[in-house]
Amino acid sequence: MCHQLNLSLVLLCLIITFSFQTPPTNSGLKGLTAEFAAWSEEFLSGSVDYGLEMVDYKVTVYTQDVALAGTVDNVYVTLVGKSGESKHTKLKKLFHRFSRGDVSSFTVTCSDDIGDLQMIKIQKKAFLHINSCWLPGKVEVESPIGRMYTFPIYHWFTDGNTNIFREGAALLESQDNNSYNREKEKKKQQDTYIWDVYKKGIPHCVKVDTLTPLPPDDCFSSHRTAEFMCTALAGIVELELEEFAECKKKWTSIEDIEHLYRCHITNMSDYAMKHWREDAFFGEQFLNGLNPMLIRLCKSLPANFPVSSAVVFQDAQCSLSSEMENNNIFLCDYKILDGVQTNTIHGVKQYLTAPLVLLHRNGDKMMPIAIQLKQKPGKDNPVFLPTDKDDWLLAKVFVKSADFNLHELNFHLLRSHLLAEVFTVSTKRNLARVHPLFKLLIPHTRYTLQINVLARKLLISKNGVFTKFAASGGNGVWTILKRSLADMTYRSLCIPDDVADRGLEHVPNFFYRDDGLQLWDIIKRFVQEVLQHYYHKDEDVRSDRELQAWIKDIFKHGFLSEKKNGIPQQFDSLKELVKFVTMVIFTCSAQHAAVNSGQYDFCGWMPNAPCTMQTPPPTKKGTVTEATILNALPDIKTTVHSLATVWLLSKTGFDARYLGNYVEEHFTEEFPRQKIKDFQDELSQLSKKIENRNQSLDVPYKYLDPSQVENSVSL
Repeated sequence: MCHQLNLSLVLLCLIITFSFQTPPTNSGLKGLTAEFAAWSEEFLSGSVDYGLEMVDYKVTVYTQDVALAGTVDNVYVTLVGKSGESKHTKLKKLFHRFSRGDVSSFTVTCSDDIGDLQMIKIQKKAFLHINSCWLPGKVEVESPIGRMYTFPIYHWFTDGNTNIFREGAALLESQDNNSYNREKEKKKQQDTYIWDVYKKGIPHCVKVDTLTPLPPDDCFSSHRTAEFMCTALAGIVELELEEFAECKKKWTSIEDIEHLYRCHITNMSDYAMKHWREDAFFGEQFLNGLNPMLIRLCKSLPANFPVSSAVVFQDAQCSLSSEMENNNIFLCDYKILDGVQTNTIHGVKQYLTAPLVLLHRNGDKMMPIAIQLKQKPGKDNPVFLPTDKDDWLLAKVFVKSADFNLHELNFHLLRSHLLAEVFTVSTKRNLARVHPLFKLLIPHTRYTLQINVLARKLLISKNGVFTKFAASGGNGVWTILKRSLADMTYRSLCIPDDVADRGLEHVPNFFYRDDGLQLWDIIKRFVQEVLQHYYHKDEDVRSDRELQAWIKDIFKHGFLSEKKNGIPQQFDSLKELVKFVTMVIFTCSAQHAAVNSGQYDFCGWMPNAPCTMQTPPPTKKGTVTEATILNALPDIKTTVHSLATVWLLSKTGFDARYLGNYVEEHFTEEFPRQKIKDFQDELSQLSKKIENRNQSLDVPYKYLDPSQVENSVSL
């Protein structure tokens, strides 16, 4: 019961009481004055109990342990329960401030038990008119009967607005009795995260031109920002390339390239430098290199690739047809690049081919046996063979340049970065923070919006690095992205389906497949166990309006409402939902790692992955020398900027969060928390298994080791 006392009456009683006492001394008067002032503040705040029944709630506030997370501002909370709410109470202690990593407990007093807690209102008011940001992690509230409530926050407070957070138990919309605040929250998010069309024909993005309007929750930490900018600005310096950065001359020897490259070496890039001429390494990269996404089993030759058995198996006992029947012939077809408008760099026209590459599985090795550099066969488009010596080497270099451009735009930018942004924006627009799918996906959206804004600004903009220094820079970028999106299928995004469709189930030593399938299964098992805890039957899936809005947004803005790619437009069963969510998490974590982490390893030695070619492909055999190859390679300045870029994109941030490492505790119930632990245990076991295998390999495959796979597309 609220105590309704007349303040005047209380003050009158005090005056009468004091008048019957011995007059105080000066010091005693000061003490009484201070005591009375303190009592008055407590009385007016409602925290003094004069014979009235009061109820205390213990409020514990956790401030995140990241740079600039703390604040000296005043913090106020209101507890909202089923039976009422507390007063708007200032959380205060003598000389207290909410420091980085701080955990502090306070008492919030109510006149009565307000029932099961549902929400908490938090407000930060500037101290001495100087506003500072604050990043609380979570708030725990212990009721008078000892029940604990947890409120996940993980939100930057930048102003004096009151923010409302729900109690942490995950709720579907149909289970939620507080639909008003749920809808209000989503409306605010939809006003914050707005869809935009950056270029027609590619996935839509968040409507942000610069980093300034990007919500703080989606921005790098201050330390990550400083690290990224320093790395970007110092990339050329760090690689000791300053003296070459403005040199537009062509290379005169392979030794000169080695001198440039020796400034920084990784184990893999050193291997690439030593073995880039070898057919075995060339073929190996289609399985376990930077782009394992193109190779597929070949059961019959394309009509535009006239290769005969007598040509490719001159001295062998086998034939092309028999090797096809035995599933030993494979094809890489770069037809998406055919006719793409190429760049002009430093006033020189650049060249990009659309090759066809035929490979033969010879025991445990994948060996190239024929290369045609253009799609249309003819006398000016010969089929190059391993016996063609320097012609063959130049043909392989043209293939690697084509692979660089297609990989960066299709398999890296489109299929990981741009799709991850679509998943992120749709999640934040359509799912309430208490939705179990929001809690499941939010760790896999970290930093994605900022890194993509930077990519649009620094890489593919008019003055971006890729635009300036890649063969497909400029108009070619949009042609390749549009064609790649049109060519994309749902099955190609799901590694079990993709491997089967490409006929690669039984290829030996295919570590991208082996590790990727195990990761997919672990992720899928985790997703299924968590989601079926909340969706008890298929009808729960069908009737979830937020979930259906989420997938419709993805279909519309990510895949441009194109039905033929097989992307679901709605979910009718838990099985469909589990598969799609598994794909989302796999794409944002494992798939991105597979096509991103090895960029410097495989591209650091430029002849193994030239970003462009400066001469047209050869039109006849017998004309190529080493000088011809050097003349075709990108010039010194282009090489330097390409190296600096892949160096930057391969550097993991100091605050990276690896797969399953969920620092922010969005789930509060015991069941999903236990499933997270099980998930982490399985990932740890797989990591040890991969580490043990790699010890016996000349070329270790580490890119899908869970201990090196980040949760999200953050770089």
